[in-house]
Amino acid sequence: MKKLVLAAVMVALCGFPVKNISAQPVTRADVVEEAIEHPRISKAIAELDDAIAYMEAAPHNFGGHKAKAIASCKKARVELLKALAYRAKKENR
Repeated sequence: MKKLVLAAVMVALCGFPVKNISAQPVTRADVVEEAIEHPRISKAIAELDDAIAYMEAAPHNFGGHKAKAIASCKKARVELLKALAYRAKKENR
């Protein structure tokens, strides 16, 4: 299970900038470690990635809701990653 969580988080972190929110930097490794501590959040990120890919590949527009659903999923994904980054920063005081 931990390998699955780690793989999901590593994929999710591709292209996600982990910014220095304060004087203490937050590294990708810190965020990955935090993600392992919160497997439900990691699973949610992976499920959002899957849903985004599914909707983007779908030939129909889900009654006009496709674009907004994709955008909302992407925003939720970013917020979950930010939550992990915040926790990682708090743990590294």
